[in-house]
Amino acid sequence: MTNAFPPNQQFRLAARPVGMPRREDWDFHEEAVGEAPDGGIVVKVLYLSLDPAMRGWMNEGKSYIRPVAIGEVMRAGGLGVVVASKSPRFAVGDHVAGGTGVQRYWVGQADDKTAFVKIDPAAAPLTAWLNTLGMPGMTAFFGLREVGQPKAGETVVVSGAAGAVGMTVGQVAKKMGCRVVGIAGGLDKCRFVVEELGFDACIDYKAGSVHAGLKEHCPQGVDVYFDNVGGEILDAVLTRINMKARIVICGAISQYNATEKVKGPANYLALLVNRARMEGMVVFDYAPRYAEGVATLAGWMREGSVKSIEYVTGGFERFPEALLMLFEGKNLGKLVLKVADA
Repeated sequence: MTNAFPPNQQFRLAARPVGMPRREDWDFHEEAVGEAPDGGIVVKVLYLSLDPAMRGWMNEGKSYIRPVAIGEVMRAGGLGVVVASKSPRFAVGDHVAGGTGVQRYWVGQADDKTAFVKIDPAAAPLTAWLNTLGMPGMTAFFGLREVGQPKAGETVVVSGAAGAVGMTVGQVAKKMGCRVVGIAGGLDKCRFVVEELGFDACIDYKAGSVHAGLKEHCPQGVDVYFDNVGGEILDAVLTRINMKARIVICGAISQYNATEKVKGPANYLALLVNRARMEGMVVFDYAPRYAEGVATLAGWMREGSVKSIEYVTGGFERFPEALLMLFEGKNLGKLVLKVADA
């Protein structure tokens, strides 16, 4: 069994990045693919999910999840096919999604039901299981509904609107009867958000004042803000929030590669004045309810009212460069790295 597969190629963390990750921060490693252990499986990885959170996982320090250790395979969500099994839960040929890491093969126990889940390739394109039906979709679905708690007729603003989480937040908010305003960088992204995803408006933060854009597109103020970027944009939105507004802190991509201390919100007193609430959310807290989110979003996708759009880039060896695309703003929709043909 050991020699039944090509060598397993992996990207392991070699150093903790300062600022933007460099190729030197990674160790490209090859090793033989081991046999499936009793009760375990071997998964051939087909696609990897590239997410802003990966940058935070490289840093040492307390967080919602332990940092990736030096010398460890880089943590990543992935999707693949079972190519060897000694587990009653999975058969050879099953498609699965889970924490594959940045490697071509994953080998391990399959008795932990949270490690890998079967997916139905007939229900949606494979890459959608790393987007709307995967972790970004669950983040958007539960973060907006459970933490943001929007009501029909309210104004919802979402930053990073053309990215994986933001695109689904906006579409779910529209399903809930809200006015939705996105914030994104560049004319193409704003056009994509409005014309493809159905947002009511989009503010191009690269083209002008976010303050002015919020004043124009949110004349009645902001009831829910879903924050994916932090920094100056969070500060700008805080100046426009309504009484009892809800701010969902999901991410802060503007700060992830900063070499100085993270910039906190200077306008936080707006929370006091407006009796507003700012709350962080981590998708893992909703793991017991993922099936509920998948069923709802899949239903909306079937009826055509929610879209799952992925930006797929190829070349496993290009992982370090592909990851940087997140921070360079080059992707429209969910960034996915293709590892192998299905």
